[in-house]
Amino acid sequence: MSCGGGKDFDNCVCETVREIIKAQDEVAGVGDDCCDTGCEQSIRDLLSPVGNGNGPTTIPFSLICKGDCEPFIGRSVVFREVGMSDNATFNCVETPIFRAKKFVDEDECCVQLELLVPVTQGQSTPGPGGDDFCAYFPGNSIRNFVASGLCITVDLDCFCGIACLDPVTPLPSSELPLGNGGGSSKH
Repeated sequence: MSCGGGKDFDNCVCETVREIIKAQDEVAGVGDDCCDTGCEQSIRDLLSPVGNGNGPTTIPFSLICKGDCEPFIGRSVVFREVGMSDNATFNCVETPIFRAKKFVDEDECCVQLELLVPVTQGQSTPGPGGDDFCAYFPGNSIRNFVASGLCITVDLDCFCGIACLDPVTPLPSSELPLGNGGGSSKH
């Protein structure tokens, strides 16, 4: 999918995210529609887990902004305790990867997205990437994502592209590294 210059592509990102949510709901036991459009392989993989039924639960994706065709970097702030101390701080979290949570209004393209933070095998995050998409994926070090628990609401009409990653089961937000060496969290 790409920017269509107003040609029948006006809502392709919105519709793709609708399909991702349907697929994720189906895996969670909600809904009964089989999705077979946009990001097809990721949706198929999510709907057809193999093994003991503990397959992936999420289709992570990135969005491309209209106009400049740059990747969208989601940012939010979390207030959490640092380590085992009683000190709590505000930490900025940024990432180009999201999990679709729900549509705010079914008739519109406003959707709630959770920030998924890339993490290495050792549970560290890459340094702040700013607007450089690939800086969030240095070398071959990223092994999973952490569900940050941080959600933003976006208007999908502001995007002209979507790229789906392979389905995963993100680590819980309790494993989000913050504070010193938190990588994607800025100090």
